[in-house]
Amino acid sequence: MTAEPPLSPASAAAPGPRRIASGALLTAAVLSLSSCGPRNTDETLRGGVPARTNLPLATGLPPDAVRTVSRRDYGWRLIYLPALSPADAEGRAASALCRLERRGVGRIEQIPQVAPQDDPGTRMIDIHCA
Repeated sequence: MTAEPPLSPASAAAPGPRRIASGALLTAAVLSLSSCGPRNTDETLRGGVPARTNLPLATGLPPDAVRTVSRRDYGWRLIYLPALSPADAEGRAASALCRLERRGVGRIEQIPQVAPQDDPGTRMIDIHCA
């Protein structure tokens, strides 16, 4: 058996290439994982509505009644089930959605659906904000 020479204090303190590579790999992993979490966003829809807004909840209608809410150039389009909604559903939804933009309700138009058999009993309305 041959004895290995003792390490000098300078060589013991110097990190080897393997230690540097594993440290760099750990740093890269931490940085990439930290970028995957939820972030605050300043993105907005047209009209100044924050993109993170829950639009079905913002209508003020029961969650089961709302099928689709979308932002349009003139205001909002809403598809909902009147059978599951209160009597004044259209007015309440229009008021709530236009209030997101800090505007009033201009008018509400009922729009005929192209394929009413796709979701029977639903109604489509366009909400024009003033």
